[in-house]
Amino acid sequence: MKKNFDLLSGIIFGIIFCLTSLNTQIVKDIDGNVYNTVTIGSQVWMKENLKVTHYRNGDVIPEVTDVTSWSGLITGAYCNYNNDAGNVPTYGRLYNWYTVVDSRNLYPTGWHVPSDAEWTTLETYLGIYYLAGGKLKETGIIHWQSPNTGADNSSGFTALPGGQRSKGNNGVFVDIGRYGYWWTTSALDNYSAWAYSVGFSDAGLHRGSSYKQNSFSVRCVKE
Repeated sequence: MKKNFDLLSGIIFGIIFCLTSLNTQIVKDIDGNVYNTVTIGSQVWMKENLKVTHYRNGDVIPEVTDVTSWSGLITGAYCNYNNDAGNVPTYGRLYNWYTVVDSRNLYPTGWHVPSDAEWTTLETYLGIYYLAGGKLKETGIIHWQSPNTGADNSSGFTALPGGQRSKGNNGVFVDIGRYGYWWTTSALDNYSAWAYSVGFSDAGLHRGSSYKQNSFSVRCVKE
């Protein structure tokens, strides 16, 4: 009886292990950065913000540190918050909108930067928009400014407040620790595109338009 029980236990453990492995994936970008992933509803998302500095074909994404130059860009570029590479391991890099829609592809094979509609799908799965952000945010105040309202990270998305670089005010960096912003690939007009954000002082997931020269974090969703 014990032998049969041990055999059955082994089979059950193996099934559970396989199912868990199928639901746990990692993905690498062209630079070798590794990202964990999470399944949320029908979608699979990266759990970290992009850090890549090359397009998929190997072309370099320009790093622009000069504040005045950043505001006038109409081509793809990235920066590190406060031009400090020390922020990259935690928060990833910041990209303008032209980077995320470049045909050379910012993202690994089998992935893409989500559209406005795909962010809407995520929001719909999470429920009421004014609570959805809390389900996305990392808990606690190690990275988030207090009070980090409503954060429970029940989705596993682990949103972090990477801040932004603004087109206005000569390319100033703002909001690290307070807000996280993520691009969509969906343009509103010739000057602006749709983005989503979460903040430290409420539990909402917010949709808004932004100048394409602004720099935000990027998350990818699986094809």
